[in-house]
Amino acid sequence: MSTFQELGLNEDLLKAITDLGFEKPSEVQAKAIPLLLEEDKDLVALAQTGTGKTAAFGFPMLQKIDIDSRTTQGLILSPTRELCLQITNELKLYGKYCKGLNVVAIYGGSSISDQARAVKRGAQIIVATPGRMKDMISRRMVDISKIQYSVLDEADEMLNMGFKEDITDILSHTPEDKNTWLFSATMPKEVATIAKKFMHNPTEITVGNKNESTSNVSHEYYLVNARDRYQALKRLADANPDIFSVIFCRTKRDTQKVAENLIEDGYSAGALHGDLSQNQRDLVMKSFRNQQIQMLVATDVAARGIDVDDITHVINYQLPDEIETYTHRSGRTGRAGKTGVSMVIVSKSEVRKIKSIERIIKKDFDKKEIPSGGDIVEVQLMSLANKIHTTETNHEIDKHLESINELFADTDKDELIKKFFSVEFNRFFNYYQKSKDLGVVESRGSDRDGGRDYGKQSNDSRYFINVGSKDGFDWMKLKDFLKEQLELGRDDVFKVDVKESFSFFNTEKGLQEKVLAFFTDFKYEGRFVNVEVSEDRGGRSRGGGGRSRGGNDRRSGGGSRRRDDKPRGDRRSSGGSGNRSDRRRSDDNRGDRRSSDRGDRRSSESSSAGSDRPRRSRRRD
Repeated sequence: MSTFQELGLNEDLLKAITDLGFEKPSEVQAKAIPLLLEEDKDLVALAQTGTGKTAAFGFPMLQKIDIDSRTTQGLILSPTRELCLQITNELKLYGKYCKGLNVVAIYGGSSISDQARAVKRGAQIIVATPGRMKDMISRRMVDISKIQYSVLDEADEMLNMGFKEDITDILSHTPEDKNTWLFSATMPKEVATIAKKFMHNPTEITVGNKNESTSNVSHEYYLVNARDRYQALKRLADANPDIFSVIFCRTKRDTQKVAENLIEDGYSAGALHGDLSQNQRDLVMKSFRNQQIQMLVATDVAARGIDVDDITHVINYQLPDEIETYTHRSGRTGRAGKTGVSMVIVSKSEVRKIKSIERIIKKDFDKKEIPSGGDIVEVQLMSLANKIHTTETNHEIDKHLESINELFADTDKDELIKKFFSVEFNRFFNYYQKSKDLGVVESRGSDRDGGRDYGKQSNDSRYFINVGSKDGFDWMKLKDFLKEQLELGRDDVFKVDVKESFSFFNTEKGLQEKVLAFFTDFKYEGRFVNVEVSEDRGGRSRGGGGRSRGGNDRRSGGGSRRRDDKPRGDRRSSGGSGNRSDRRRSDDNRGDRRSSDRGDRRSSESSSAGSDRPRRSRRRD
């Protein structure tokens, strides 16, 4: 079908569509709307973010409900506050000519009593996040016992966020004979389970292939050393002067830190994560939509509500834990028929994940080099030249021309152009003229060893730690635990080998003092955790390392013995860290040392971001 008029929508909705400037229905709209209007049925719709899913379920629901009734007839569940508000606003725009329509958003971070009053005034449609909706049902502030249509929007993301129990509880308060419409970008097993449990013989429509990325997005990856990740991010931004992007980080702390560093370096940036208040999130999103913020640094959860059509780039500062999440990230760009680029910054340990993502999205990545200083200087110069060339003349300058001409009377045209451009251009040239190449050679390193070359001249330290699989750790969990506790980068801890009651791991030698100092009298779940430098060199084994020079697991000791030559098993059974009276320090001293370590590290980061950095204009022209 080529027009909305052919889909069977009524005049009120068609008038709103005309006002909104919609010309042709998207593929998911063309497939879903006639199907839902013709008969009452359950539906599973698989389509990428940015393909118009809200209209696909919004128009049929608006046409089928009884607007003259004050009873709640439609319930839409979405994973985040931002997406909840976005859907609510869009439904109000779609139904602007539907007199008496009341669509209410229910979400955390806002007054629950105000939301309850809005529902009591008669809300035909409720759009809600699962947590707040469950809370209001338990308080009997909302009645969904008579709804006719329920929508699970971004179902895969809601399940990824742990809302399965909440969704199950909420739907248990709805009628059995309602229609359920499930919309999702991907179809993991959990979504299929929900569909089987709460839907009756659903019709399935698919736009593209399951989990496949949209054809409007190209995919690139850049291989760098982990310590150069932030510098690589800056170069990618500098090499794309007109970038309007979302930058994804794995944690709230990383998101805030990257955003703060970008702002400090003069970039127009902002952070979006779960620790912000609702008012702060609204202000950040308003600035981003108005393009006052050029680089939005976000967590996956917070970014679910971003619906901005002009995003040019998605930058994966860190890859997500779940490969399927990459599909959601890349879907932030290439929307509304536009093209976009999804960039991934990876270290050697993450290269194998690129292959896994390619299999999921059915698209190939282009391996590209981080732009050199010379490349960036040239791009910035030509960007400035184009900007000047297209700038409209301000004739208020005319009255000052005589004085200006006198000043430059002895300067020829070429010299004047050089001087003019140097005012803005020198900051990039001075910064990048002696910059190093950030690219690295791709190797076959595993995720566990970080792709490092462990030769005889290894500059690494190998450690023994007295926790293992019986404490709930596998190699990935232990790596994340050490990274969080020591405030290290993901690739600063490597060659992790977990045994039943003890483990091994490596860091660079320069971190040895910090590691040993931190784990002096450190307790985990009520018992002391002991870390020592080990003789085990971390050769490969099925567990990711931990073989001795002779090739056998050092299960009796796993590394060097203490000065008293007691077996490790005997020492661990005492629950202490051996000779603990000599090593133990007060909590205050240990706290001071950790504060000092962290302070030194932050000071080092600040100094590396010194005044010689090229500072970008914080406003976007």
